[in-house]
Amino acid sequence: MDDDSRDRFPIGMRVLAVDGDPTSLLHLETQLRTCQYHVTTTSQAKTALTMLRENKDKFDLVIADVHMPDMDGLKLLELVGLEMDLPEFPVILLSEYSDTELVMKAISHGACDFLVKPVRLEELKIIWQHVLRKKFEDLSALKKSQFVWSVELHRKFVSAVTQLGFDKAVPKKILDLMNVENITREDVASHLEKYRLYMKKISSVEYQQASMVAALGSADQDEDSDEDEENGCDNEDPSA
Repeated sequence: MDDDSRDRFPIGMRVLAVDGDPTSLLHLETQLRTCQYHVTTTSQAKTALTMLRENKDKFDLVIADVHMPDMDGLKLLELVGLEMDLPEFPVILLSEYSDTELVMKAISHGACDFLVKPVRLEELKIIWQHVLRKKFEDLSALKKSQFVWSVELHRKFVSAVTQLGFDKAVPKKILDLMNVENITREDVASHLEKYRLYMKKISSVEYQQASMVAALGSADQDEDSDEDEENGCDNEDPSA
């Protein structure tokens, strides 16, 4: 974002909009332009990923549909957060549905917000807050390594962690197994920390979902038990 755009922020905020439905994408683009954002659109998540890989500094925020034919929005989030090493990049997910499980998955995968389609103009007018929050967070991260994790590097990283064991993997051993030049122990340590936090979030959500299912199952069993008792009483011999 240049100095002139920064002075007029959020006017000119650069948004990458992704939706496999042409009608929904056009509606979203129109709404975003009404907010005076600079909008780039694509109907494919893979194309969006390529755009981010090649021009990640040319976008301030991504807003993408969860359900797309070539790649779902959750997978897009994972690739942006881990393989591209951009865990704090603002990504907003959209869906026609707002069930709790889907929202939890979106947030756990790194979404900064979750909006229900069709998105209201009032909601889009305040999405700049996520970008501003990221700008402040970036100020404290300027001194950190600027190493970029490619798709292939991330795959080697995951392979090394899997081979060593998730809990036993340490940066030095991962680095040895990856056998890649121009990558430091600090780069691996930072990526490992982000990877573990990501996997912890996923595991936490899966545990919560399993607990909810178990609780619902227990409630159903209690209801069945109550019905059996009532039926038992109804079937008692009145002469007894």
